[in-house]
Amino acid sequence: MPALDIVDSSNKKVGTVEALASVFEGKVNEMLVQRYVNMQLAARRGGNAATVQNKGDLHGSNAKPWKQKGTGRARAGNSRSPLWRGGLTVFGPSPRSYAFQLSKKAKRLAIASVLTERLKMQSFTVIDSLDLENPKTKSAVALLAGMGLPAKTLFLVSEKNNNLQLAVRNLPRADVLLVDGLNVFDLLAHERIVCTPEALKKIEERLS
Repeated sequence: MPALDIVDSSNKKVGTVEALASVFEGKVNEMLVQRYVNMQLAARRGGNAATVQNKGDLHGSNAKPWKQKGTGRARAGNSRSPLWRGGLTVFGPSPRSYAFQLSKKAKRLAIASVLTERLKMQSFTVIDSLDLENPKTKSAVALLAGMGLPAKTLFLVSEKNNNLQLAVRNLPRADVLLVDGLNVFDLLAHERIVCTPEALKKIEERLS
């Protein structure tokens, strides 16, 4: 089991905690990570492109333009035919969902792969507490500065932390995320991951 240092808000070591090897020292599966990100991006697509699909969706007369025989022209039964200008479109796009799903096991392996890579890159930090005295942006800025964290930092919490969420929400690149909503896209979108020992244990419970 890898031993992770626990630091305080001044980035000083105050202890250690053992992490599960299956979560933080597993095999990195880049293909699963890519599939997970594609799944999240596909779910965000609007899929609102649409065009006329049938004659009932297009305004116009149902009258036969001319009689069937004797005119010398091609047979025509409706002015809304796709062969006519202004007629309907054949096999055009319609509103649809691009979303697809991965199995629970694949999702767990993808998240564990990213966490393993973050730990190897020394981009994963365990802090003793994320409890702020007041929900002010300057408190979050002071926390980032005191720990030497980059602007793109993701704070993982085991339960809702109102003060931290309110303090961080005005920072354009920092975010707070519940462990229950842990996902690959958010892990990859931030340069540093910070969590408490309680959040670490909850992550292991979810992925083990």
